Amino acid sequence: MTATEATGTRLQKWLAEAGLCSRREGEVWIRDGRVAINGTLITEQGVRVQPGDVVAVDGQPVQRGRLERLLLALNKPPGVICTRHDPEGRQTVFDLLDPNLPRLVTVGRLDYLSEGMILLTNDGLLAHRLMHPRQAVERVYRVRVHGRVSPALLAQIQNGVELEDGPTGPLAATLDHHAGGANSWLTLTLREGRNHLVRRIFAAFSMEVSRLIRIAYGGVTMGELPLGRWRLLDAQESLRLRKAAGFRPNLPGAPSGRKPRPR
Repeated sequence: MTATEATGTRLQKWLAEAGLCSRREGEVWIRDGRVAINGTLITEQGVRVQPGDVVAVDGQPVQRGRLERLLLALNKPPGVICTRHDPEGRQTVFDLLDPNLPRLVTVGRLDYLSEGMILLTNDGLLAHRLMHPRQAVERVYRVRVHGRVSPALLAQIQNGVELEDGPTGPLAATLDHHAGGANSWLTLTLREGRNHLVRRIFAAFSMEVSRLIRIAYGGVTMGELPLGRWRLLDAQESLRLRKAAGFRPNLPGAPSGRKPRPR
């Protein structure tokens, strides 16, 4: 690698900082041959963008001026997916947004049956940092399970659960109450985003999760936001998330700017 190559910005990071996608999505775009630098199609990871380079996606040059940073929360209903497009034609979280918003990416995902807080932003770098395991950003869930959770079982969950892809480590878990029949409501606080993690924790004890609601992410709560609606985060909430992502307060790019009217 030459000195010039080492000083540039990795292409997937450049795309994320331009607000076009997450880093992971950028890697897929590169692999699929959708991105070019100075007219040359790029299909290998690790290529760097130098000052003055012209980057194009799907043949369209990317204009990187001052990007209006947006950060919003959406209360995802069950039966809605978090991908941008679905081959089965199911409703996505993007269908619930104002079409006048700029292109946004989700900060992590919730599965098809789960509900609650989804963060969306056009700041790809912030999204990447919030999801990165190194940052250990808090996610808080309310969980209803079939079965009565005993104090002994709660202690086992709190001490960490061995799963097929490794232990969870100690968890913050509280038993809120026993609902009608043989159901229990709990609140869990996790600092990792492995797929279906909450459901797998209870499956390890032969218990089924019947409802899963994310109520907070990175210290920001969903509040009284109605199901299927969204709101822009205020300056304090945005600052809290940037701090959770490891950014110093004086770094540029804090989500701000105009506030599109929620539908």
